[in-house]
Amino acid sequence: MTHPTGWGLIGASNVAREWIIDAIRAQPGGEVRAVLSSDVGRGAAFAQANDIACHTTSLQDLLSRPDIDAVYISTGNRLHFEQAIAAARAGKHVMCEKPLALSVEDASEMVRICNHAGVVLGTNHHLRNAATHMAIHGLIEDGRIGGLIAARVFHANFLAAALQGWRVNEQDGGVLLDSTIHDIDTLRFLFDENPVSAFAMTQSGRLARDGIADGIMAILRFPGDVLVQIHGGYTTPFSPGGIEIMGERGIIIGRDCMSQRPIGTVSVRDADGEREIALKHHNLYHRAFGLFTSAIHGDGRPAASGEDGVASLAIALALRESALTGREIGINVP
Repeated sequence: MTHPTGWGLIGASNVAREWIIDAIRAQPGGEVRAVLSSDVGRGAAFAQANDIACHTTSLQDLLSRPDIDAVYISTGNRLHFEQAIAAARAGKHVMCEKPLALSVEDASEMVRICNHAGVVLGTNHHLRNAATHMAIHGLIEDGRIGGLIAARVFHANFLAAALQGWRVNEQDGGVLLDSTIHDIDTLRFLFDENPVSAFAMTQSGRLARDGIADGIMAILRFPGDVLVQIHGGYTTPFSPGGIEIMGERGIIIGRDCMSQRPIGTVSVRDADGEREIALKHHNLYHRAFGLFTSAIHGDGRPAASGEDGVASLAIALALRESALTGREIGINVP
């Protein structure tokens, strides 16, 4: 049975234009019915370009519409908390960009209020929906490489000029909360555990200003004394994204797999050599919004829940504290 689902976009963003509108419309009954922008001209142009019937500058107007069942929030990070709370109190399900908020306390409150209101809260952590990472998770779960020892994540690229903006110019931006937080969520998904401590060093000045981080080297310690190294950045052209998971009997290698696009390969290297794992790629956002749509109609849960968003934020903020203090920081995920 097809359940019609009306969506409101809170934020006329690049990610909404490039990925999310298509993902919503790919769901049976999925319709984008309105977009909110603080700039009336931008909202009007966005609505016209993307065949959206209504645009508004008023959050109250958007949330009061009875034909909107769910909202997707992709505004500036500092706005997520109040907008998500307002949406939940209006009875709208919420898919929110990461980070959910700028503090663990606020993110946890978002989860609490959404639960109290009976609405579904999802965090748009897209990488756990990739065929590559789903395959890697299955290989780890099946014990293909034995007990885990260490891992490396490579997620440094060059941020296009059109995408720089707040990411490198505002205090709630920076590589850590915009990009590395995805690596954190992916590792939590792959290992089915939270890290216990964090250490990080950041760099700034190649693209960012005012000390905002545009590069990071980080280490997370997971249970079982598993160490993970993360390299993230906005200033590294031609760098392939990837991940290596090292176990007692072999290594899982994911190449070109830290991308929004459905690309990449997964191989296992052990005593018998290296063999590529067969994959069937799919659109990451189609899967994420498919699971979210099912969840709001009472079937299953989002790919990344509100609780997942709280956890990734808590770990990211521990890395930020480490970079500021030069100390290894213990992690307590709520």
